[in-house]
Amino acid sequence: MSRSPSFSVRTEVSPSVDSESLQRWVVAFCAIRFDLQQGQLVEECYPQGCLSHDEELEIAYSSFPDSVSQHQNRSSIHDCIFFFRIRRHLKKSLDEKGVADSSNASKFLYGYVFNRQRHDERLKRGGEQKSVVILSYSPYASVFRPLLQIVGPLFFDIGKKALEHIAAYVSKWPAPVPGKVMDLPIGNAALKVHLPPAHSFPVEGGVSFEEGASSVAPFATNNQPVPQGLFHDSDLFGSFRGILLQLWLLWELLLVGEPMLIIAPTPPQCCEAVASLVSLVAPLLCSVDFRPYFTIHDPVFARLNSIQEGEAFPPMILGVTNLFFLKALRNIPHIVSVGSPPNSNRLGLPARSSTGRPEGLGFQQLSLKKFSPSSLLNAVRLRRDGPLCLMTEHKEAIWSTYSATTKPDTSVLNRLIDAGLSPRVEESMSVVNNEILRRHFLELTTNFLAPFSPYFRTSTPLEGTSPYVHPPSLPPFNADEFLASLSARGPGKFILKRMRNNWLELYRRFLNGPNFMPWFKRRRAVAEQEQDRLWRQARMNTEIQHLISRMSELEIVDSFNCIERLLLREIQMQQSGKGGIDSMATCQKLRGDLQAVFNVLSKDMQQLMLSNPERASLLQGSSESSPKLPGRPLIQVAVASSSPPR
Repeated sequence: MSRSPSFSVRTEVSPSVDSESLQRWVVAFCAIRFDLQQGQLVEECYPQGCLSHDEELEIAYSSFPDSVSQHQNRSSIHDCIFFFRIRRHLKKSLDEKGVADSSNASKFLYGYVFNRQRHDERLKRGGEQKSVVILSYSPYASVFRPLLQIVGPLFFDIGKKALEHIAAYVSKWPAPVPGKVMDLPIGNAALKVHLPPAHSFPVEGGVSFEEGASSVAPFATNNQPVPQGLFHDSDLFGSFRGILLQLWLLWELLLVGEPMLIIAPTPPQCCEAVASLVSLVAPLLCSVDFRPYFTIHDPVFARLNSIQEGEAFPPMILGVTNLFFLKALRNIPHIVSVGSPPNSNRLGLPARSSTGRPEGLGFQQLSLKKFSPSSLLNAVRLRRDGPLCLMTEHKEAIWSTYSATTKPDTSVLNRLIDAGLSPRVEESMSVVNNEILRRHFLELTTNFLAPFSPYFRTSTPLEGTSPYVHPPSLPPFNADEFLASLSARGPGKFILKRMRNNWLELYRRFLNGPNFMPWFKRRRAVAEQEQDRLWRQARMNTEIQHLISRMSELEIVDSFNCIERLLLREIQMQQSGKGGIDSMATCQKLRGDLQAVFNVLSKDMQQLMLSNPERASLLQGSSESSPKLPGRPLIQVAVASSSPPR
């Protein structure tokens, strides 16, 4: 954890909070106390009244470490930061017709927790604990973790005034811009953060115009890491350091949406592992329900606990610290144990070379460690004993009967470097190792998704053709036809080299899993939006007079009808507030084009067109707002005075 920046506030000044601006980043700031008689209690909530009693209770239960997962720590104060994710059920709003809008009936709420345990033998049970929680609908861990390092200690210094002052600063932040680097001032400090890209968020209310086609399948630059998905700054290497050979198995399990239980000794290790796992499939939109820190008090637990043997477990990633889940959720097919207990010394990886530089992790060493007689015996014991052996001793391991198609890439493992025993060097080396792993899995995921690219291929008007027609539809998708075509042509050399012969089965699993359709629809919507933008741009650049001079009268009439439909659609988008920044200019250009085409129609056709009152009004608006087009007389809609084309 990085050191928090220096920060101070003038407590005598009453802060001014813009509630609407605050909601762009934060739902609420909470302070929660663990009471011996009453349990978890929300002491402070700012803004007040924004949470129901049931919501406060659910958030409070998720804001403290499980007691059974914590080892004795005799230090006077122990701080930790973690986060959870719960579903918040909202009141259904009514649309213009009075019908309940179910699109926003529920949202996932993220809770970022700064927990402080203070040990004092003079107190009951030898200590107390409190948590400061930031609630948000956004998975901006890169923002809220450093913010917690400020607001957490500040709250324990000056009390609830800290929440009000921090809320005032946050409310003055600009609106979040996905995929961009933002400087967020906070007192005499500033948070410089890189937000995850727009394509990594679930679609709510359609695809934004800011989400271009190029942002959906991005590549890392050679200079510095660029966020490709959620939790791009999580410690992937540190979380799975003891089971690096299994990363490809985990990537595949998440890709096809298999349910997983992630067990770690502490909440920070637990949520970091889940976040790292979600980041593993970037740039794919992860649609699996993931819970970085899951407790028995979550309302979902009762449903999961009632799943009978033989029933399918829903696609979820559950991060837990309470070993009770090993028995309660015994039907979950994949269990992953990561992390190390507090105060334990994790064994270092390969020793330093004689030159003093860090050596590679050495796949040969990993292989020997894995396949030595003692290691093989331990593996047999782990499989025989099952995950319940964690009840007596924590071990980093995976229990799964899934047979992976993807082979571990030994060249990637050989490039990883060990930090030795220095914590400072270890932190910097983890950054390097994380970047190596992320680049590899980004390339792996991107190449896996590459066979779908023809279904997102956009088109533009051919040179010399009219853009005043509806763009051709994107190629239709059929799963069986796709698999048959892929079986014939292959997925590409990159995938063939890294996967076994049953790679087609992995694609079939992916098509049937929870991640494919949301990702495909998202990519499809972005491609259609991009195609629409290209055709709009072509219409803006088209000289209408030059175009219609080469058209037949039938083609001119068709162009008039198409321009009319395009103009009406643009006007409707403006009226509904969905028009882009160039919508006004587009309307003006289409009005001028409509008038120009109308001017060259025959007199009888003009009279027929004007018999429609809506069209006559549209032409009246174009004649008033558009300048006279060169080479043609400007026709008033009441009198058709232009002569028919020769």
